Amino acid sequence: MNFFRTISLLFIAALFSVFTRAQTARKYSNEFLNIGVDAAAMGMANTVTPTVADVTAGYWNPAGLTHLEGNEVALMHAAWFANIAQYDYAAFAMPLQNNNAFGISLIRFGVDDILDTTQLIDSQGNIDYNRIELFSAADYGLLLSYAAKNIFKEFSYGVNLKIIHRRIGDFATSFGFGFDAGLQYTGEKWSYGLMIRDITTTYNTWNFDKDKLEAIQNAIPGQNQQLPETNEITLPKAELGISREWELNRDISLLSSFGLNMRFARTQDIINTDYVSISPALGFQAGYLDFVFLRAGINNIQEVTLYGDTRAVSWQPNMGAGFLYNGIQVDYALTNIASTGNALYSHVFSIKIDLDAFR
Repeated sequence: MNFFRTISLLFIAALFSVFTRAQTARKYSNEFLNIGVDAAAMGMANTVTPTVADVTAGYWNPAGLTHLEGNEVALMHAAWFANIAQYDYAAFAMPLQNNNAFGISLIRFGVDDILDTTQLIDSQGNIDYNRIELFSAADYGLLLSYAAKNIFKEFSYGVNLKIIHRRIGDFATSFGFGFDAGLQYTGEKWSYGLMIRDITTTYNTWNFDKDKLEAIQNAIPGQNQQLPETNEITLPKAELGISREWELNRDISLLSSFGLNMRFARTQDIINTDYVSISPALGFQAGYLDFVFLRAGINNIQEVTLYGDTRAVSWQPNMGAGFLYNGIQVDYALTNIASTGNALYSHVFSIKIDLDAFR
């Protein structure tokens, strides 16, 4: 099948899902799955859709798993919002016969040790701090990935099955599932990639503890009376990328990537309509002897309101570094998920290990 024809079919599938579910779908849902994984990718502003070729492809573009030459594992930890939220990622991937590959990824984003003050005041109206309990609000995502190559060795495709579990202490739990699909074309210098997340839309169903819910509703009379929705539908999102690699000399290489991140709804992205909003991203990586790497990039380019009717453009800067030695790659990224005017910088560390290097 022609590469560009395949891209068109995937876009049509995503748009069809948007138009058929627009009445009940949420603009933002399961957002913890959109943060990104791997410090190397974050240092390049997440512009790795066309180039990812290791275990992290299970998240970024499952088609990239076909480039695996051996079994790989990856681990990542990051603290967001001034260390309030903890973000963890672990993955394993392995090549299969006939240019196929399999991967499994697990993501957790959680806020722990939250004070439950719903029972702070006893039946006599007295404040009793011993009645305070702790709980966690955590989101979990399990991705099962499969990838294969077309008859043309430059072209590969992949799919993800996503299983989602979200928990807010004993108050509420949610389960959901969905699918992603990715394409990748790798040339000698140029590479292209397309990743469509939640291509069939993703469904989450919530269950609430009635007693806990009543305690919240009764905490302040006249407030918290509206019952939460029990179903969430996540709209598709697309990431289209192109990259080029330069060999500056025998020792130094340069990789540049450009991406378009699309949501099929109106957002604050710099390009926005009622049907699609687009945020461009740009990333660079300089490598020395395939041993040391320096990275930089910008993404999340949005139009924001500062005060009154004053409008401005904000963006997210990213930078990072890493090294690769004997099958072990350690990376660091300095990034944030806020605008440049009010940034909450986060330090991200990750490690990738080629298990076959230790045989």
